[in-house]
Amino acid sequence: MTWNPKNLVLQCQGCQSFPWQLFEYTSMADEENISADQYVWENEGTLNRDNGHFLCTDCYVKAGMPTSSGEGWKCP
Repeated sequence: MTWNPKNLVLQCQGCQSFPWQLFEYTSMADEENISADQYVWENEGTLNRDNGHFLCTDCYVKAGMPTSSGEGWKCP
């Protein structure tokens, strides 16, 4: 599987952190023997694959846990 075909920079739009800076992603990525970026690309539900924006869990909660119908909420 080719992940991140656009070579986007993935970044939480709440805290401005990159996946490799966030324990929630590094720990899960280590278990799967992949990078934190790849883990976010393949598993983060808030990831907008058009621009690389997502919200980590803490920021998602702080944002009020936004939702939308269909494919779910994606970070603008």
